[in-house]
Amino acid sequence: FRQHCDSVVLAAFTRSKQRYGAPRLTDELRAQGYPFNVKTVAASLRRQGLRAKASRKFSPVSYRAHGLPVSENLLEQDFYASGPNQKWAGDITYLRTDEGWLYLAVVIDLWSRAVIGWSMSPRMTAQLACDALQMALWRRKRPRNIIVHTDRGGQYCSADYQAQLKRHNLRGSMSAKGCCYDNACVESFFHSLKVECIHGEHFISREIMRATVFNYIECDYNRWRRHSWCGGLSPEQFENKNLA
Repeated sequence: FRQHCDSVVLAAFTRSKQRYGAPRLTDELRAQGYPFNVKTVAASLRRQGLRAKASRKFSPVSYRAHGLPVSENLLEQDFYASGPNQKWAGDITYLRTDEGWLYLAVVIDLWSRAVIGWSMSPRMTAQLACDALQMALWRRKRPRNIIVHTDRGGQYCSADYQAQLKRHNLRGSMSAKGCCYDNACVESFFHSLKVECIHGEHFISREIMRATVFNYIECDYNRWRRHSWCGGLSPEQFENKNLA
């Protein structure tokens, strides 16, 4: 039994691109019909010296004071949504390449944790934030009266971004000053992205980084990556199940 278990666990661990620890591997194996529990899978990982990709110390982006108006915090760390298009959250992170920084802006639907909008650029501008929001609006068929939560960065306080919110009847919400926990869901996504496909890799160009991030968001994270918030389903599987 032990040899068979190790073989099955190793195959699943390899398919996950070394991203899953014991809990997610257990969900994956049960979905395939293997009746293993978490302790069995964890023991197998230890025997084989297998460890999921580990995190690095978190380094938050620092923002200069911009003097622009900020929105009230409507979310107040209440990340629960009973259905799609009630609460969205967005943020920007930076990714290192040999050519310089590549900035990534995302919009996440807090109901399913799906990344519904994203944009990448070598410059961190208001247009970057606007493009990510525009993709989310297009994919979700332009719903209205949604809370869209971000931090207080100048891109989100800009006249262009605020005009976009107003034009589509969206309710802007912003984190308290210096409180990353107010946008914890997006920070968690960025953490997963960097741990699972960026840390430990060498990117010689922005184009290679762009392709890697695209593949992670559209092919891995949204479609297949099991998420504890979704009961062990991927965001796409969770949405398909609950909207059927």
